[in-house]
Amino acid sequence: MDSAAPNPSAAAVAAAAAGNGVQASGAGGERPEDASKQNLAQVTSSIQKTLGLLHQLNLTVSSFNSASQLPLLQRLNALVAELDTMQKLAEGCDIQVPMEVVNLIDDGKNPDEFTRDVLNSCIAKNQITKGKTDAFKSLRKHLLEELEQAFPEDVEQYREIRASSAAEAKRLAQSQSTLPNGDVKVKAEH
Repeated sequence: MDSAAPNPSAAAVAAAAAGNGVQASGAGGERPEDASKQNLAQVTSSIQKTLGLLHQLNLTVSSFNSASQLPLLQRLNALVAELDTMQKLAEGCDIQVPMEVVNLIDDGKNPDEFTRDVLNSCIAKNQITKGKTDAFKSLRKHLLEELEQAFPEDVEQYREIRASSAAEAKRLAQSQSTLPNGDVKVKAEH
């Protein structure tokens, strides 16, 4: 067992804990979602480091003797420091995990099942909605045909009103521009 191995890790952990490596969001033109991704990457890195420390700790404990007590204590201290760092980094992440995913993981199942089930449910609901809209379009078309036979002048007037309303809606849509975040900005009319 190399007792010097945990010391650089402990020093790196202490340095990371001191500086934490987390930049304030919005500093230097950084967008909040970039800061969130950076925080998530740091938490992921900390998790990987913790797993490595746990592996080293496992090796030390499995071959424990009185001479390996100091390396064991050093690795335990490094693990505690890394867990503290991970907890501090995790405070900067705002990730919502559905309870169904946590329950699947607790049951020893793959969380991808949740994603698959949600997507399949969305697809099924989308097909139902599409069927309803197609049925309404068919009903509208059938009603217009029947109304045109009974009231040709009124249907012609209705179509003119619909055309002018569609043209107005098109003009309104053209006068608006979309911002990068998806919001709609209305141009001021002079």
